[in-house]
Amino acid sequence: MATPPSRAGTKGVPRARREEQILAAATEEFGSRGYAAASLPAVAARVGVTKTLLHQYFGAKQDLYLACLTPVGDRLVAVIRAAVAEGAASPSAAASSAAGTPLLVLRAIFTALEGRREAWFLVYETSLPPDSEAARRAAEYRAAVNRLAADGTAGLLAAAGHADPLDADALNHVWQGLVATLVRWWIKHPDESPDAMARRCARLFAVAAALAPAAAQGGVPGNLPRGAGY
Repeated sequence: MATPPSRAGTKGVPRARREEQILAAATEEFGSRGYAAASLPAVAARVGVTKTLLHQYFGAKQDLYLACLTPVGDRLVAVIRAAVAEGAASPSAAASSAAGTPLLVLRAIFTALEGRREAWFLVYETSLPPDSEAARRAAEYRAAVNRLAADGTAGLLAAAGHADPLDADALNHVWQGLVATLVRWWIKHPDESPDAMARRCARLFAVAAALAPAAAQGGVPGNLPRGAGY
């Protein structure tokens, strides 16, 4: 979602509001272009301030990235954890509403990113300086998401009576790739609301389940328990 450039400069704009504007513009710039290609002059132009002011407010480029990354990473980990807990607390309700834990997680991610969808890429940025605090923090967020996904997918298989650790590892990789693909598709379709996207995912999951009967899965049921796992 594009941030319109401001021509107000700094006069008459409270510092807190100006910081919000800078973070919104920088998040979009970093998310859409990546760290290495992102331009601080472009961020400044979006907000209507100087590059010098960016440095005064947030320091170097890595510091500005970290200021954008932290709220995004904190929120994503928090909403995923909450969705997993919600699904585990009421699996029967999740099943009856066709909104099992995987769909609860997806809905939570879409809702958390709405308004700044490109922020998703800040956590998965590959061009960060490897020894930087931003790279370390991004790695921590990815590890936290991976742990939640690994525990959830293993729980999903266990609930279906399958304990093969390689199955769990494979499903974890499939799930994380699926989430990333769905988010990327969603970013390319800005008119798709979080709720509409969650409903679309539910339809796709239902079709996928119908296409995977037990015989084709070596005995794994086509409809796994909706309330289990991530």
